Amino acid sequence: MLKFKHNKNLQLKNIYAKILAVIYYYLYLMHKIFEIPVVIESKNYVNDLFIPINDNLFFHKFEHSLEVAYRAVELWMREWLWIEKLEILAISGIFHDSGFSIQYDNNEIIWAWIAKIFLENFWYNKEKIKIIKNIIIATTLEKEPNNILEEIIKDADLDNLWRDDFFEKAQDIKKEIEKNKNIILEEKDWYTNVLKLTYKQKFYTKTENKERLLKKIKNVEQLKEFLNEI
Repeated sequence: MLKFKHNKNLQLKNIYAKILAVIYYYLYLMHKIFEIPVVIESKNYVNDLFIPINDNLFFHKFEHSLEVAYRAVELWMREWLWIEKLEILAISGIFHDSGFSIQYDNNEIIWAWIAKIFLENFWYNKEKIKIIKNIIIATTLEKEPNNILEEIIKDADLDNLWRDDFFEKAQDIKKEIEKNKNIILEEKDWYTNVLKLTYKQKFYTKTENKERLLKKIKNVEQLKEFLNEI
């Protein structure tokens, strides 16, 4: 009986060890994917695009692009999907707001165009470029995703709605719009539109739903309370 228990405990330890090994491997890949030459060059290129307009942006900065890229890769890993798409997701996240360097509004196609030109000069695979273009265009608010890659980028792009810094980011976007369009947005009107956005938004991945649903509920309730007070 003691021998049986010993063997069972040993088997459990082996299982746990294998699970931990897989988790550590995935975490290792998450960081290594951003050390691939084409990803490094993409980061450098997009960062250079944002430098001249940094003073006009409070939310859509290069840091936001990196946040989306890292979150997209993280979601892909936590959904336990095949690792060969990680590079594509990382590049898509990095380029997804690069169109702001050209013009502020109606720049979704520009994002995709900038990525296409850069990657073609990098002799990047043409089929992968097409996929990246579609992923980038999928970040348009009203666009519905067509596949898991597009679902993940949409979850990653709107992830800031369901974090502790939600109100800070909402205020940053308001300031950014006011500066770039030379307008003044009334506080109540702005946050009413933000509330409408939260109602329209939905989670596309199981991971985003699991990790952000409770925070979404809390942020929406706080936003409604805030609107009632102003």
